[in-house]
Amino acid sequence: MHSAPGERAAVTIGSLLRLAWPIIVSRSTQVVVGLADAIMVAHLGESALASATTGAMNSNLVFILPMGTVFIVSSFASQSFGAGDLGGARRYAFYGLAIAGLAQVLCVALLPVLPSGLSLFEYTPEVRDGVGAYLQVRLLSGGLVVGFEALANYYAGLGNTRLPMVASIAAMVLNILGNGLLIDGHLGLPALGVVGAAWASVISTGLSFAGLLVFFLVQGGGARWPRLHGREFLRTLRFGLPSGLNWFFEFLAYSFFVNVVVAGLGTTVLAALMAVMQLNSMAFMPAFAIGSAGAIVVGQAIGASARDEVPRAVRLTFILTGCWQGLVGLVFLLAPRWVFAPFAGGASEGELLDMGARMLRLSVAWQLFDAMVTTLAEALRAAGDTAFTLWMRMAIAWFLFVPGAWVSVRVLGAGAVAAMLWLTVYIGGLALALYLRFRGGAWRRFNLLEQDFPPGVRPKVPPDPSSRDTK
Repeated sequence: MHSAPGERAAVTIGSLLRLAWPIIVSRSTQVVVGLADAIMVAHLGESALASATTGAMNSNLVFILPMGTVFIVSSFASQSFGAGDLGGARRYAFYGLAIAGLAQVLCVALLPVLPSGLSLFEYTPEVRDGVGAYLQVRLLSGGLVVGFEALANYYAGLGNTRLPMVASIAAMVLNILGNGLLIDGHLGLPALGVVGAAWASVISTGLSFAGLLVFFLVQGGGARWPRLHGREFLRTLRFGLPSGLNWFFEFLAYSFFVNVVVAGLGTTVLAALMAVMQLNSMAFMPAFAIGSAGAIVVGQAIGASARDEVPRAVRLTFILTGCWQGLVGLVFLLAPRWVFAPFAGGASEGELLDMGARMLRLSVAWQLFDAMVTTLAEALRAAGDTAFTLWMRMAIAWFLFVPGAWVSVRVLGAGAVAAMLWLTVYIGGLALALYLRFRGGAWRRFNLLEQDFPPGVRPKVPPDPSSRDTK
């Protein structure tokens, strides 16, 4: 159920949750895929496990810039939908697919330089070969991954979050089945090991994207093959690239923090931190989904010239994300050893468990800041205010968080506690900057759809009708 084009249902906690729960399922499937890949190659030994997980991380580093860029498709689609212009929304889906095509070209161009690039890192020869073999296959799906995100964001912008959810579930199931068939070799197929995990990811992504693409091309909602405009594509890049760079540079800052700052504290600290970050990432998915749902509502309200409704939508979104992250923090505070125990081999005592429980308690400090960041960052993206978020993330990450953590941990020897506190400083500082930006109202001056329509054609902006839902 979702509103018809140009109509605005009243924003309620219930309406946000109806939009959010399919996104929660969709994002959770990505976590399951990552865990399944790691678990299903683990029996081949630690070198295979390191190859698969490191290969997946490095492929995500390549994918994250174009993926973050096509997130803007949701903003354009939701504003066009709010303005009653389904054709405009559909054009931006095609621009997202064009970015996916460019991403695939980039991935193929990287293949010849992979061996020399991997030689820069201190992998063992076995792991280096495994990572290289994984990436040679996995990068073949770069455009498919980005294309899937482009269409998922298009449908989300229309308020249809269930269709991408179904496609995501299909991808997860196909990936697990593919792992089972190709890693060890079953039903007459060869046992490919780590490379089999990579092929399972490529095949599952390709099939799920193909299904979503076929549905997109044959269903209605504006012209199936609309006339595209170069200035609109450039506008997509103008607002989308800051969003993509936002994700890329934050990922890069965290990678530096882990590999340079924390790695020097020893294997136990590094293992504990990575487990704590994985737990926080898993727990964060519902909040991110709710923030994305709030962004859809914000975009549709702006498209319908109802900007005064945006602050209420943001407040309700933060109430939900804050309640969820607060609950997560309470669990981490009261039962950290129980939560961390699976990462310590189920042990009830030990150095790793002690360190992990301590870090998990410290992570409570940033839970509400995390809720505020995702709520405000997604709302600002929906309004088109993407450059500010990029510059704030870069400034706080690279001029405060990274040097502060380096000096405290590596120069002054403050240890793991200081490392965790600097994570809180980073997220808290970003939350404050985004709050001041939103409160200042600069987002009201952005217009994603300005001059985006053919000469003489403007989207119909309807009056404020009573809410009604259609199937």
